[in-house]
Amino acid sequence: MGGMVGPAEDRRRRIVELARGRGRIEVAVAARHLGVSPETLRRDLRHLEARGLIRRTYGAILPTEVGRYEIPMELRSGTEAEEKERIAIKVADLITDASAIYLDEGALPMLLLRHLPVGPGPTVVTPSVPLALALARAGHREVILLGGRLRSITYGTVDHWAIDMLASLKVDLAIMGANGVSLEHGVTTPDPAVSAVKAAAVRSARRTLLAIEHTKFGVVSFARYAGVGELDLVVTGRRLGSAVAHRYRLSGPRMILV
Repeated sequence: MGGMVGPAEDRRRRIVELARGRGRIEVAVAARHLGVSPETLRRDLRHLEARGLIRRTYGAILPTEVGRYEIPMELRSGTEAEEKERIAIKVADLITDASAIYLDEGALPMLLLRHLPVGPGPTVVTPSVPLALALARAGHREVILLGGRLRSITYGTVDHWAIDMLASLKVDLAIMGANGVSLEHGVTTPDPAVSAVKAAAVRSARRTLLAIEHTKFGVVSFARYAGVGELDLVVTGRRLGSAVAHRYRLSGPRMILV
């Protein structure tokens, strides 16, 4: 499951989230917010800019285009931590009667593991190597890891091997993640190869659940894998607001705010 996230990684993750949450943040404001020296912040910014996660201009930090980049796994787990924990708890409650589930790659499904029953449970199909290893170590009854090309960003498998495997399977519930969801553009993610696997997972499922933070509503990434109307359930944070949730509910899915 990888090593622990250190102070530098946690700080850099917070910088990316500040830039994306506000759209723009002054360097001096970011330094005060993080409680670090300008020299430390400059080192962090050089590191993040080299990885394509932010860009600097005239004393400010700007996010890169949402559609082009993914936050690496080591920078993901702490973002919106309390909200993600509530989402994971609720999702665990919703899968108690499923005999076979699909678990998407990403930080939120990893959090879900804390709330699954110890030992045997439903058969789990996943493209995520860290998730499969964690389930196996916990004594889960049956774990099916999709084959394919391994991506270094999320340690998930993609390409035709994974898609072909999913075409031969039928699961009760697909628990999906995304980089963005909007009424006009649907559920999206930056990488077309990942999008193709996600779309295959939706097709393989009797029901589809999207587990997603409230900050990703209205965000459009590069590759669409499902329309809002293809979702049966959406579990998100209560900060989304009832008015926005109602607009999405009109398109078909049951909206659960936690």
